[in-house]
Amino acid sequence: MTTTSDPGGRGDLKAGVPAVTMKDVDKWYGSFHALKDIDLTVARGEKIVVCGPSGSGKSTLIRCINQLETVEKGTITVEGIELTAGPKNVEKIRRDVGMVFQQFNLFPHMTVLQNCMLAPMKVRGTTKADADATARKYLERVRIPEQADKYPAQLSGGQQQRVAIARALCMNPKLMLFDEPTSALDPEMVNEVLDTMIDLAQEGMTMLVVTHEMGFARKVADRVIFMDRGEIVEVGEPESFFSNPKHERTRTFLGQISH
Repeated sequence: MTTTSDPGGRGDLKAGVPAVTMKDVDKWYGSFHALKDIDLTVARGEKIVVCGPSGSGKSTLIRCINQLETVEKGTITVEGIELTAGPKNVEKIRRDVGMVFQQFNLFPHMTVLQNCMLAPMKVRGTTKADADATARKYLERVRIPEQADKYPAQLSGGQQQRVAIARALCMNPKLMLFDEPTSALDPEMVNEVLDTMIDLAQEGMTMLVVTHEMGFARKVADRVIFMDRGEIVEVGEPESFFSNPKHERTRTFLGQISH
């Protein structure tokens, strides 16, 4: 499933450089050891699903990738830039990493279109006309172009999350991080967001997704990572991960979520 396509039209991507490399990463919150000796390499175009019980470190892991959380040990490199080397590198790479959270974090006083235009204009210096055109393009991609002039409160939860995805795409990211993007949605709204993410994956976007939606993992993921107690316990392709998990902790987790 891994692809070398370039959905954002970015000619600067070099196939030999991984999208993400984490080496010997440890993270503490006080005395709580949240991440333990994490080693992970994500290839460009790869789709990774991270799963595990609550408190296992999966959200912390992806938040460390764009330095929303800092680490006490180890190195994190994104698109060949070492984030743990200093704040200038962090600022540079955040422009190229989109993130979608559980909560939509849309500005309530701005229309959908204005929410999508803001970051390109403020961060990249994009003209208003170009930002408008880009925002409309990505609202079309997530299948809600008709909502452009509405305010977030006028939309359903699923529509708001699709706006959040479009807003991230407007920055033309090289990597998309999703932190349980459907967990705050009513059940009937989950599929519309997952369908949008499936479309994005099929276009070749590099994606790391924290989710309990195992159907999505089976359909989209190149690899599934199971975390528990701050550790990466098991990594595998979906077929082998779900049909023949190697570790007892993985088997227990999958048994619990399948009931």
